[in-house]
Amino acid sequence: MTWLRALKDTARSGLTLERRRLEPLVALRGAAGLAIVVGGTLALFGPVVAVSSAFGAFQAAIAIYQRSWRPRPLLALASGCSLAFSTFIGYLAAGNLPLFLALLAVWTFAAGLAWALGPAVGVIAASNVAIMLVTITLPTSVAAAGGHAAVIAAGGAVQALLIVLFPVRRWGAQRDALADALAAEADYARRLRQDPTASFDPGPLMLARSAAAVSPRQARRRPAELHGTRGVAERIRPVLASLADPAVGVPLEGPERDRCRELLAAAGTVLDSAASAVRDGTRMRIPQDAMSALKAPDTLAILDGPPRRAAIRLAALMDDVVETARGEGTDEDPHRDRPPLHRLAPGALRRVRAGLRRRSPVLRHAIRVSAVVCAGYLLGAVLPLGHGYWAPMTSVMVMRPDFSQTYARSVARFGGTLVGVGVATAVVQTTTPGVRLSGALAVLCAFGMYLVMRTGYAAANVCNSAYVVFLLGMGGEDVGQTVPERVLLTLIGGLLAMLAYALYPAWETPRLRNRLADWLKADGRYAAAVIDHYARPSDRDSPDIRKALLAARDARIAWQEALARAIHEPVRTRGLTRAGAEAAEHALAQMGRSAMLMEAHLPEHGAIPVPAAAGLADALRKDSERAARAVRERRPLKWDRVRMALAQWEAEEHAVFSSGTTLLAEALEELTDALDEGVRR
Repeated sequence: MTWLRALKDTARSGLTLERRRLEPLVALRGAAGLAIVVGGTLALFGPVVAVSSAFGAFQAAIAIYQRSWRPRPLLALASGCSLAFSTFIGYLAAGNLPLFLALLAVWTFAAGLAWALGPAVGVIAASNVAIMLVTITLPTSVAAAGGHAAVIAAGGAVQALLIVLFPVRRWGAQRDALADALAAEADYARRLRQDPTASFDPGPLMLARSAAAVSPRQARRRPAELHGTRGVAERIRPVLASLADPAVGVPLEGPERDRCRELLAAAGTVLDSAASAVRDGTRMRIPQDAMSALKAPDTLAILDGPPRRAAIRLAALMDDVVETARGEGTDEDPHRDRPPLHRLAPGALRRVRAGLRRRSPVLRHAIRVSAVVCAGYLLGAVLPLGHGYWAPMTSVMVMRPDFSQTYARSVARFGGTLVGVGVATAVVQTTTPGVRLSGALAVLCAFGMYLVMRTGYAAANVCNSAYVVFLLGMGGEDVGQTVPERVLLTLIGGLLAMLAYALYPAWETPRLRNRLADWLKADGRYAAAVIDHYARPSDRDSPDIRKALLAARDARIAWQEALARAIHEPVRTRGLTRAGAEAAEHALAQMGRSAMLMEAHLPEHGAIPVPAAAGLADALRKDSERAARAVRERRPLKWDRVRMALAQWEAEEHAVFSSGTTLLAEALEELTDALDEGVRR
């Protein structure tokens, strides 16, 4: 992709508004917390301290919108306390420019490394640096700085207290994650009616799995409908696929296919009803017609063999869905343990150390953002504009570890600032509000930002810019004089961020082959674990298959995220064309799907073993690892061991295993053909 095309795409992405589910009560609670803090400090300490406290409450409310399965009060407290500490330390060094620049570089570098711990931590850390640049200009002494830090922390505490006292959609994030997983299963069932070999994106299931991890205390308080439903949803997907696929299920035409379509439609209806009940916390309305279709007495007469077993299993699973969505029959499913924060520290340190490796995108982001913020601060101090912190504040807020987000947010920030500042300035100059009215308008803008935050960065930044204008007006600044300065410095900060990424990038495109190799290796291990079970049917509850499946899903999602970032990069493909990437992705998806179909019909304890399965599983493990290295090194893929293992036996005694290995061999050939073109280039 050329630079011009990349700039157009990222600009369009940054200005796009998405249709998301709004949460007005959550936004109202955050705005109410901000109003309490601003009103209280304004009455007790005056407008300057009120402005400082407003930033703490404002940032704490933003923190609870980040995707995290931790309790929301904890996020608000962590945000308020970390911002208070940053403000106090920053003020101590603010009087000495070289010392403050050194502190700013270290602080921003640490905020950049925080992205190794996840987007939620990275956003909070970046916001702390941005707001610190403003709040350190408010105090006039060390004692005053301590007071400002205290009211900032108090703002976070007030927001945390309001979350405890007035919970909105308790377990809402977990409900949404589980409901999305059930809705994805329902959509998959409907798509299988038209396309028996349709693919399934495991992302919603993985997200629901992350959301299901709770502490022992949370497990005792968790709603019954969230206890066990995810485990049922995990078992539905392979049953749906094995019923619809003509290789192991019903034929493409005939009465069996017609009945299969009826079963899939009924399953989709039940799953949609369960998703709606889980999302809203209401009692599930049982679709009687769909349940009757699933249990039609003539189904067992029409279907035979593996399709018949799949239909029986599907009806049983739909009963489980109804029971768990209604809060019944969930006692046997143990909860996934979420370790406390102190037990996460060693793992967090390992992830940060991994981010410090050479060529790590996180390390490059940390270096890039620290250099840009320091340069922007110096530039703002040199230019005769005043309020020079707006340039570095813009840079740190728009910069992300990947290209597309950085450029999209830069455009959205400037556009949102232009509109927000313009509207707010017009209001101020027309009405000339006093201190209290300015504070009220700031709270109103904050409510608007909380409400539209998830619809797009441009819309949120319109409200954010107006919020800052009214807040500064409450502090006594001449808003009319700050408007052109803010717009110009915002533009400078965004341009610095974009220029820094162009000069010191962390392109995802050259790493695509590594991501593809990781997925190939993980898929090979998953397929080998399933095939190996046919040789050892006594190990019915072996955890190896589940562990390999989760690793394959993680690798697939990592590939998809990397590919989505690479699409917008102005970088040459370097041996992996877009068509080749799509073909390779399809082949690996089919490889995982063939293993899933075999997993859906794993032999029961005491079943007759398939002796050749052990040799095929071992050959698949070795050839997958060798093929992964070949993908990284741009060499041809070879499957000699797998071909030899398949040629040494006649799999007539187990129809599902034979069909599954045939699909697996076809997927390997498709993958080889997809990557051959890149090797020849």
